[in-house]
Amino acid sequence: MPLEYFDQVWHNGKFIPWSEATVHVAAHVVNYGSGFFEGIRCYETPQGPAIFRLAEHTDRLFNSCKIYRMPLDYTRQQIEQAMVELVRVNNISSCYLRPVAFRGYFELGVSPLRNPVEIYLMAWKWGKYLGHEALAEGVDVCVSSWRRMAPDTMPAMAKATANYMNSQLIKMEAITNGYVEGIGLDAAGHVAEGSGENVFLVREGKLFTPPLAAAGLSGITRASVIVLAEEMGIPVTEQDIPREMLYIADEVFFTGTAAEITPIRSVDRIAIGEGRPGPITLRLQERFLSVVQGRAEDKYGWLTVCNQPVAAAR
Repeated sequence: MPLEYFDQVWHNGKFIPWSEATVHVAAHVVNYGSGFFEGIRCYETPQGPAIFRLAEHTDRLFNSCKIYRMPLDYTRQQIEQAMVELVRVNNISSCYLRPVAFRGYFELGVSPLRNPVEIYLMAWKWGKYLGHEALAEGVDVCVSSWRRMAPDTMPAMAKATANYMNSQLIKMEAITNGYVEGIGLDAAGHVAEGSGENVFLVREGKLFTPPLAAAGLSGITRASVIVLAEEMGIPVTEQDIPREMLYIADEVFFTGTAAEITPIRSVDRIAIGEGRPGPITLRLQERFLSVVQGRAEDKYGWLTVCNQPVAAAR
């Protein structure tokens, strides 16, 4: 299915047509993977288009760049305001936003330090990432033979484009073997995350999720689910999770910007619970969607409504 994109793209401080948003083949990012990005949903709400946790996503982008010694010429506030303006300029009601910062074209060589930094902000329409019925019916996944990065190889807390070569291997293996998604283990063999999602388990009424030290991304939807679960009286524990705990869990689900809260109905063809979305997963899913879609009070300040003054962004 072709990408349903919005025509105006923000590039280094100005708007350009999508067709002009190009990168030179000799750019450092093309040859060495020196790029960092975010995925952010903008939801259609009764108050107007609203970007979910804009400040936290922007912070993570800047933190990713900082880890790799890549300074940005814009402040967090300028990037946030540019994303709000991107929604306005394109007259968007809902979309998926993709800020990407990378080392551009100057010289070739492993060191990126002399290459210029470029930033693009773009938007497109993106439905249910893991399938149209995924949120209601759940998905079938496998444990991948590919491990996540060891902590002394590549920093998993940086949302780097290069990290997603590992994600591609996990995803392709899963699809080739008839699954929707794969779960990667960390270097010690514990559950880490999906190719592009964090993982939660429910067992005896308690919620479990791997710690960030298990090579998982510091997920913003993950953090939101922890807040919601604690408010709903569901205990949450971050701990190392052995692979077999997936099989005997009462419920398992993914979280992520694209995946939102997607139930997992089987792992390695072993049914989870009764083989359908469980009650705690569905309660969390409904609570999450009610907030981000503007059907419930946003008492957390998670939404930046784009038809309000730009100063409303941080």
